Amino acid sequence: MNTETVTRWMHACAASIAEQRDYLTQLDAAIGDADHGTNMNRGFTAVEAKMDGLDGGTPPGRALTQAGSTLVSTVGGASGPLWGSALRRAGKALGDAETFEATQLVDALEAALNGIVELGAAEPGDKTIVDALGPAVAALRAAVEQGRPLPAAMTDARAAAEEGMHATVPMQARKGRASYLGERSVGHQDPGATSTTLIVAALERTVAEES
Repeated sequence: MNTETVTRWMHACAASIAEQRDYLTQLDAAIGDADHGTNMNRGFTAVEAKMDGLDGGTPPGRALTQAGSTLVSTVGGASGPLWGSALRRAGKALGDAETFEATQLVDALEAALNGIVELGAAEPGDKTIVDALGPAVAALRAAVEQGRPLPAAMTDARAAAEEGMHATVPMQARKGRASYLGERSVGHQDPGATSTTLIVAALERTVAEES
């Protein structure tokens, strides 16, 4: 994998989030500020433009770092700083190498997860991004360590993210805007976990196409 992998992943994220923008906003209207879809769409549209303008010699880690910085500067609410921090951490984990393998991808995504956990002070069960990304990273690491091909490992990761996303429905939110609703947040799927699942699924598709 290389910078082209990162670029195609970011384009796939942008396309998926644009397609699901209204759904994400609908989810957020129930327990948030009804702006998650709009914010994420604006952010990843800007990331697409940033990726298209990259210098040909930009390593994949630096491309991810620039994608993260773009999200921080263009996305409102909590999702911009959280995913911006995540992609910057992932980029830093990849360093300046021109290519990366499955094990480096796992480490980068784990760094992304740690960035979100540290910035958002969220734990599993808080009804946040972490409830989808945490299981995805764990499933990916387990599959890669078992020697499974990366496309199959990413399918495991996406399935784990989806399961985590659905598991947020009965949870009571303990972080973010939704936490102000208390018990009224129960019964609603978390929009952040939903967009996170779209991002993981976009990576799954990217990896499958490249293989």
